[in-house]
Amino acid sequence: MKVLITGGAGFIGSHVVDLVGQTGYEPVVVDNLSTGKREFIHPSYRLYEIDITSPFLKDVFKKEKPDVVIHLAAQVDVAFSIKDPVSDASQNILGTIHLLNCCQEFNVKKFIFSSSCAVYGEKDDVSIMETSPLQPLSYYGISKYTSELYIQTFNKLHQLPFTILRYANVYGPRQTPKGEGGVVSIFFNKTLKGESPIIFGDGGQTRDFVYVKDVALANLLSIHNGKNEIFNIGCNSKTSINELYNKIKNLSSKDVSAIYMPARDGDIRHSRLDINKASTILGWQPSFNLETGLVETLAYYQSK
Repeated sequence: MKVLITGGAGFIGSHVVDLVGQTGYEPVVVDNLSTGKREFIHPSYRLYEIDITSPFLKDVFKKEKPDVVIHLAAQVDVAFSIKDPVSDASQNILGTIHLLNCCQEFNVKKFIFSSSCAVYGEKDDVSIMETSPLQPLSYYGISKYTSELYIQTFNKLHQLPFTILRYANVYGPRQTPKGEGGVVSIFFNKTLKGESPIIFGDGGQTRDFVYVKDVALANLLSIHNGKNEIFNIGCNSKTSINELYNKIKNLSSKDVSAIYMPARDGDIRHSRLDINKASTILGWQPSFNLETGLVETLAYYQSK
């Protein structure tokens, strides 16, 4: 089976490529390398350096004829989406539509989409279920929600099977220290250098942190499971940003104080995902808790 993975040279995508290849499938990578890195991809795998909005994407589909598409390529910075909603929509919405058109034309059997908990918007300090109202606070959240609607409509009109995965805050090796989603990477990057990281707001905001290898497994399981379903992918546990920084500071053995700045537009106060549906239907459970994931992440950054 041939699996085309967009954004496959990026943080999450490269882990998905590794796991897909190790499982015996044939991964094909599409990445414009704007944030991804060629060295993340095993040299035996084919990498097409192309943007998903490019008209030449169709040539890749024509040549490779993938059975499954795992779509991870995206603009993922909430703050950037607010500064430049046109670029955000072009990459996240139009790029997804272009991919869906290619999938329809070349008879792809399954479309797996990386969405985000940002589609839910502000919620109370509760476990968010897939049936919770969708009220995104940022253009990034809107672009992910809009893409989900296109995917579901493509299924109704063209019978393209899908699985949508809504991620909590993903962290782990290969993450770049950019954007709020990369807070673990930012904290490690700063503390290991003995520098003070910035915490926006009072640090009491909570997030559900999920390890990147667990996210890769959810994508792998979606190849044959969860047809036309939407799943939360997280740990259903909450950690405040202050708690996270204290854990990282202790692991790094660095006594560096954080700098507090005003909260940013589009940031939500609490986010924690109920994962019962993923467990029951997809057969997925996280293998890493925050402590074990941070230890493995620290080892990666120290090696760099």
